[in-house]
Amino acid sequence: MTEQFTTQDYWERRLRDHFSLEGVGYLRLGRRFNEWMYRVRGDVFDRVATEEGWRGGAGAAKLVAADVGAGTGFYVDRWLILGAEVTGIDLTAVAVENLAGRFPAGRFVQADIGLPLAAPLAEERGRYDVISAFDVLFHIVDDGQYDRALANIATLLKPGGTFVWSDNFVHQPTVRVTHQVSRSLADISGALDRAGLEIVRRVPMFVLMNYPADTTSGLAKWAWTAMVAPAIVSDFLGGVLGAVLYPLERRLVANRTESASTELMICRRRA
Repeated sequence: MTEQFTTQDYWERRLRDHFSLEGVGYLRLGRRFNEWMYRVRGDVFDRVATEEGWRGGAGAAKLVAADVGAGTGFYVDRWLILGAEVTGIDLTAVAVENLAGRFPAGRFVQADIGLPLAAPLAEERGRYDVISAFDVLFHIVDDGQYDRALANIATLLKPGGTFVWSDNFVHQPTVRVTHQVSRSLADISGALDRAGLEIVRRVPMFVLMNYPADTTSGLAKWAWTAMVAPAIVSDFLGGVLGAVLYPLERRLVANRTESASTELMICRRRA
């Protein structure tokens, strides 16, 4: 009999084996290439943070933020640098245990965002100015739990609060594999609307360095696989490849409005 897939078991095992950017990133591509990918993610986040006015200044009220799927704390660190009061929410005990030791200025809660809210989050409805969930929600393979996750996020936000997240947002029909679902932009838009969240804008998170999920071109997918093959073969070569691609990727994501790869979306909770 085939063992049933459970998201929590999968991530507990994966993070205990790989508590690193590699573990929360594209595992096959190795540590060094993933580190370059996270540099791109950080650049995009920092630019959007500036555009959205999330950087606290003298006399500014402290931003109250939560990061869903906090993982190894990449975005927790980003929020803390911005001066926010941060709650990291993760499905796994291994993440919460490690994050609490690494970020004493943060607060960490183990919770499944796809289930009904329990204490302490159940008492925090309408508390947060901004909630992030980067490369997280496509790992919720059950559609009911996915809808619940978005509804929970909306509930935790203040009216008019911001939800910032990344996904593939594909224009083609939804694609499902065991531990990930690339939902269509139409399906995602419907789920957001049901949750009371309005789309503000999307910007590319990647153009070249991540898988082009939002294309029907077999040639484009083959070309990407061939391009990243050195990272699969050798961690050293992955580092070299990342260093070569990074400057070009940084320019591309700053100048394009659409991508066939991962994008960042900003939503607002309806007042």
